[in-house]
Amino acid sequence: MTLVTLQSERQMSEIADKVRNGERLTLEDGVYLYQSDDLLTIGQLANEVNLRKNGKKVYFIENMSLYFTNVCEAHCAFCNFRKDEGDEGAYTQTPEQMIAYVDQHIHPGVREFHIVGGHNPHVPFDYYVESIRALKERYPHVTMKAYTAAEIDFFSRISGLSYKEVLETLIAAGLETLTGGGAEILSDHYRKKMKVDKANIEQYLDVHRTAHQLGLRTHTTMLYGSIETLEERVQHMLHIRDLQDETNGFQVFIPLSMQPISPKASIRRRNSAYDDLKAIAISRLMLDNVQHIKAYFINIGTQLTQVALTMGASDAHGTIVREQISHAAGALTPAGITREDLVWLIKGAGRIPVERDTFYNEVKVYE
Repeated sequence: MTLVTLQSERQMSEIADKVRNGERLTLEDGVYLYQSDDLLTIGQLANEVNLRKNGKKVYFIENMSLYFTNVCEAHCAFCNFRKDEGDEGAYTQTPEQMIAYVDQHIHPGVREFHIVGGHNPHVPFDYYVESIRALKERYPHVTMKAYTAAEIDFFSRISGLSYKEVLETLIAAGLETLTGGGAEILSDHYRKKMKVDKANIEQYLDVHRTAHQLGLRTHTTMLYGSIETLEERVQHMLHIRDLQDETNGFQVFIPLSMQPISPKASIRRRNSAYDDLKAIAISRLMLDNVQHIKAYFINIGTQLTQVALTMGASDAHGTIVREQISHAAGALTPAGITREDLVWLIKGAGRIPVERDTFYNEVKVYE
């Protein structure tokens, strides 16, 4: 056995001891795990952590994804959803049009609207407020999970209001939690290179900090698989971990696998299953203060999601009903899934399916 192999085994053993003793992993530990080819040990450690935190329960929700507008002033290099005003396919729906769409597609089990969209500068902040208000008045029993931190920053800019004032206005209209998008990779180098001309690192974190201070429990993401370094991925997790230490306001961390622009893109243009599973497992190991790690089947597929449930994931997302953003960017997965299929998927991984509400309160346990 070579000295390098011995040293590598020793390092993995030290990390395993930390994990089992409840010690916090460092940036160096996270980068080592990404560089290691020992996926099974990484997955096993992540599974141990998840079982300590959540037992064998895996959560999902009946939800719908809604998109009021795809017109956006930002030009992020990875996005194929956005349009300019006047482009073919550009749209901005009125609240009445959205309600008509929801009436057509909703079913009694839906508990959450997941609402995101473009940063449309051609409508005022009031448009975004009234969109939420109209939906909440029409569907008072459905939780309004709306807007990314980047959208909140955009609303602040077009309205002249502070983050706190923007959020208080939206909360009064019916907002109950923020989505996790807009984080991408929390790195200045990445954001410059990928033309992420929207909320920067500090702004993204400060929006969530403000939301947490106002009593909202929110979601957060990481979009991996393009130009970022392994160090930047792990540092992204540490930014989230640090804010969670401060506020304890994040409910779940969602690693999002980057999708190529075209559904016909070759396998070489996509993240490997190996990388997707590492993202789940390492997130679980690094984010010791976040309760749930989500396996987002829209990006990684249903069967890989099953495997992820044994490698640190405790959330299989939800039914969605016609997801658009990842599919505009080339996702090959279903745009939605039934409750029955989600239950089957979770049971197939030897786990206990739990239907939840937005805040992880248990609605039904499928023993």
